[in-house]
Amino acid sequence: MTPPPGLRLAPYVEAERDRILATLLEWLRIPSISAHPSHAADVRRSAEFAAGLCRAAGLHGVTVLETAGAPAVYGEWLEAGPAAPTALVYGHHDVQPVDPLELWHSAPFEPELRDGQCFARGAIDDKGQVLYELEAVRGLLQRDGRLPVNVKFLIEGEEEVGSPHFEALLVAERARLAADVVVVSDTGMLAPDLPSTCVAMRGLVGFDVAIR
Repeated sequence: MTPPPGLRLAPYVEAERDRILATLLEWLRIPSISAHPSHAADVRRSAEFAAGLCRAAGLHGVTVLETAGAPAVYGEWLEAGPAAPTALVYGHHDVQPVDPLELWHSAPFEPELRDGQCFARGAIDDKGQVLYELEAVRGLLQRDGRLPVNVKFLIEGEEEVGSPHFEALLVAERARLAADVVVVSDTGMLAPDLPSTCVAMRGLVGFDVAIR
């Protein structure tokens, strides 16, 4: 009997659990704070790390995309053919600043496992989500040798500072990034044992009101 879709990668995850966790912890130790110019080298190191993850997952054409600010990362697997849909998976490898430090129960860039959860800056925003998507690709390619759809990954480096150079990147790379659907997992789940899909995202509107 074919297992339910959500469980088909369970044997892969169990077999690779230690490696996947070690990979996540290593990535989380990189303080890729895009808001602090003093961490520009760390943000670049995080981008190079993400590129390595893409290659290890089996993606092709992996490239660190330069911008006027922090670098993004691109990788693709397009062997499902032109008749198959193409999904563009978006994520980001930069993280928020960590102040005030006194409110942390553990060092933000020294990941700590407590009660089955990983605590570190970036664990769920957004390195954790990007890693599990890459591992899903890696697991499916390892198991089946192929994916049912074409997949592209775009891992941004400036999301936490408002993506000031992202629009220019999208315009410059519009041919490379063409897709039928965009998948964003920088969202939430209703419960740890209840996989959840967010089907719409809110926008942001800012305005000033002057009163005299």
